[in-house]
Amino acid sequence: MSEEIKISLPDGNTKVLPLGSNGNDLAASIGSGLAKSAIAYMVEGKQFDLSDELDDGMKVSIITIQSDDGLEIMRHTLAAQVLAKAIKNLYPNAKLAIGPTIETGFYYDILFEKPISSDDLEKIEDEMRKILKVGSGIVKTLHSKKDAISKFNDLKEPYKVKIIESSEQNEDFQIYTQEESGFIDLCNGPHLPSLKFIGEFKLLNLAGAYWKGDSKNEMLTRIYGTAWRTKKELSDHLSQIEEAEKRDHRKLAKEMNLFHFQDEAPGMVFWHQNGWSIYTSLLNFMREKLNLSGYQEINTPQVVDRKLWEASGHWEKYRENMFIAEIDEEHANEKRTNALKPMNCPCHVQVYNQGLTSYKDLPIRFSEFGSCHRYEASGTMHGLMRVRGFTQDDGHIFCTEDQIEDETKSFITLLSDIYKTLGFNEFNIKLSTRPEVRIGNDETWDKAENALQKAIERLDLPYVIEEGEGAFYGPKLDFVLTDAIGRQWQCGTFQADFILPSRLDAVYVGEDGKKHNPVMIHRAILGSFERFLGILIENYSGKLPLWLAPRQIAVLTVTDEVIPFAEKLSTQLLAEGIRVELDKRNEKIGYKIREHSNSKTQLMAIIGKKEMENQEVSIRTLADSETETMSVKEAIKKLKKVVLSP
Repeated sequence: MSEEIKISLPDGNTKVLPLGSNGNDLAASIGSGLAKSAIAYMVEGKQFDLSDELDDGMKVSIITIQSDDGLEIMRHTLAAQVLAKAIKNLYPNAKLAIGPTIETGFYYDILFEKPISSDDLEKIEDEMRKILKVGSGIVKTLHSKKDAISKFNDLKEPYKVKIIESSEQNEDFQIYTQEESGFIDLCNGPHLPSLKFIGEFKLLNLAGAYWKGDSKNEMLTRIYGTAWRTKKELSDHLSQIEEAEKRDHRKLAKEMNLFHFQDEAPGMVFWHQNGWSIYTSLLNFMREKLNLSGYQEINTPQVVDRKLWEASGHWEKYRENMFIAEIDEEHANEKRTNALKPMNCPCHVQVYNQGLTSYKDLPIRFSEFGSCHRYEASGTMHGLMRVRGFTQDDGHIFCTEDQIEDETKSFITLLSDIYKTLGFNEFNIKLSTRPEVRIGNDETWDKAENALQKAIERLDLPYVIEEGEGAFYGPKLDFVLTDAIGRQWQCGTFQADFILPSRLDAVYVGEDGKKHNPVMIHRAILGSFERFLGILIENYSGKLPLWLAPRQIAVLTVTDEVIPFAEKLSTQLLAEGIRVELDKRNEKIGYKIREHSNSKTQLMAIIGKKEMENQEVSIRTLADSETETMSVKEAIKKLKKVVLSP
């Protein structure tokens, strides 16, 4: 047996190390600088602690704190080893549950003996900083199931015991210990080798969270925090949070009178006139774009018998998220089980199946502004961003395998045009490839993945490949927008499906005279209208492009004697298709201007005695508070130019 192992590095070099070497040894063999900055290592996308032993033939990447993986590990360690330890120091009877990372930080779910409030976060932060000052090393040990249960029973940590007991494994439970204090926590890891690597952090807020997300279980307290490598990174992130709070679409909805929610219809939007105006303007814009791109707009039922959902496979995989309605059929001793549709795809196949399609008819592109309903847990709903009732700008393309590349290129071109018109000049593309569990043969997957990839490259667009992240039925593209304050939102999607057409008997007659299943491409540009409108409102901080704005101009009277002139002007503007609000209240003009500015009305026509006498309009803009006076005819001409189309 060899006493040496060979390790491949990302740069193509190979390191020969003694048998039994670990990540620390590998980092040291590469260089002293890397040995000091290394915090973990990675093999085939899986992260390991530096103390984990290496195997012969591994291809290893060393992780440092400067990488995204390193930052995630830092956040994980901060939650599991620092926040958890601080809680136990301050609240010895608190029970620790779970503490994972999230996109920009971490959280920990805890059962407290007495409730804590946000006022306590500063005290907890101070305790965390005391722990970090010690800079303890972190040591990992492996334990049997019996031993791990015993350790956490001794510590009176019932949630850790439940986690261990519910695990199918019997060995190798990872317990991380702080060398200085002896504090332990159960974790999948990896962790930092030392708390000295932890940068800057801040605890943000508290929330309630059921154990395992089940409302039948006890309610825990969730502490959220964020962590970054440097003070500047933390400061920038906190500034972004502050800006996001100012832009919160729920806050702006009240100021602009757009929509509301209420308990009688949780997760369903009550649209007010102003909000519905934005909604319909966006829908009409999308309808025109899709019609010009060769889509046939259809409309399908909202309530569909379970038999179709069983045939499509959604009943088995999606049943718990569907709204079910049972009906006693008239003149029959049976109940019919229906579901409000959670998605439109099976219904689109039904439209496709009416009649026999030839290969010459393909591609066929269906679009639908389809109303869908999905049951979302009450704790996950968030304004327009996550609702139970929503409309998708849904579309399905039925095509041959050879047509996938051209359809992909056409779709991305359309999507790029729409995003730019809506003010999003920057978006990222993720190409998700075949997962381990999938249907279809490798030849079909090769063709589909290559078609998507070639289409992106033909358009000379940057993209990243997400290995193994495709759907089980085919590869997909995801389109991620970047908004005005740098946040990213996944909106558009383009998914090749080889399975649903077969399950629902969709066929076309090929050139060979035989029947074949088409490829079904699921595609959306905006995704959920509700969610996209939330993103749009926040991106513009309520100051929407004029063609989308619910009030394109407000006509404000200075005195009562000018009301007839203001009414005539408002009528003229309405006749030209301009959305106008006449404010003839007996209030001071300064008050009116301030109120309309707060509601994000970007143009205001000020009508005083001078304007009436000269048959003029003084138009004030919200953006710069400048006022320009012009004739009524000139004002209407200018307004039509800027407000009627994108």
